[in-house]
Amino acid sequence: MSKLLVINANPKTSVEQSFSLQVADTFIHTYRAQNPNDTIETINVYRDNVPTVDDVVLSAWGKLAAGESLTEEEKTKVSRMGEILQQFKSADKYVIVLPLFNWNIPSRLKDYIDNVLIARETFRYTEAGTIEGLLGGRKAAVIQGSGGVYSEGPTADVEFSHHYLKFVLATMGITDYTIIRAEGTSFLDKDAVLDKAKIQAEEVAAKF
Repeated sequence: MSKLLVINANPKTSVEQSFSLQVADTFIHTYRAQNPNDTIETINVYRDNVPTVDDVVLSAWGKLAAGESLTEEEKTKVSRMGEILQQFKSADKYVIVLPLFNWNIPSRLKDYIDNVLIARETFRYTEAGTIEGLLGGRKAAVIQGSGGVYSEGPTADVEFSHHYLKFVLATMGITDYTIIRAEGTSFLDKDAVLDKAKIQAEEVAAKF
């Protein structure tokens, strides 16, 4: 039995108003049918408590390194970050759902990544100075909606979201990576875009 963690980084609450959320629903439905005994957990980075690395967190980290006591606010934030990290580490598979914002990931997803991309927890520095991921053997699927087309053409190289997520996951040892795109929704036939993405989601989920 495996554990799938769905990381919802879409600010919309209505599934019907979001291409990526609709595709994610298709993915999860197919996955659940294929893997009825697996556990599926979801974290919503917009509605769940995901701490930002701010002055409170930096102060807490400094105190922990020096063996000093934390304030109650620092304890609360560090404790919550620990919960998010442990949930992430306990999963075997990941689905990240997001819209493309200005060629990159939403800021709240970056906050989430700052909670789980932690040295000596999900990756480590070797004696040679290289980075080694500590979460090998896991897999990830990214479901992304975008108004433009970025899988090919002149804008493919400036779509930093895909490149960044692939790099971050690989840094943690998660190299089995797939991206499912609902792209071109601003100028292509929306129903055709959605149907194509859902078919891909079903295909990926069936083997995930």
